Amino acid sequence: MSIVTGVLSSAPVARVLPSGDHLVQYEVTSGSRDPDQPTTTVPVVWFGPSSTKSLGEPGDAVAVLGSARRRFFRVGGSTQSRTEVLAERVYVKPTKRQRLALARAARAVVDQLQPVAVA
Repeated sequence: MSIVTGVLSSAPVARVLPSGDHLVQYEVTSGSRDPDQPTTTVPVVWFGPSSTKSLGEPGDAVAVLGSARRRFFRVGGSTQSRTEVLAERVYVKPTKRQRLALARAARAVVDQLQPVAVA
């Protein structure tokens, strides 16, 4: 599971794939509140959003629940890869209730962790 919080660093891009599936691509910038610490921009892909009318705007707070994936594709005869978060849920300007739902999801994963024996 991956949880990414931050702000939208660019406008979301909504597309309809040849299969008819809907896809939204986000760039989420996340980082420390300390200006001396670097920020990180995380690409997020969301298939099949239930609504495209409220995708957010640059600078909007966002919280994403999903999983990290690395996909490979061919461009100009060479293989390239991209690591991104495949979103299950995207909350633009998340409410307190939505933030609590993310916390519960994270807690459920932590509760399932098994101790690892160190040799």
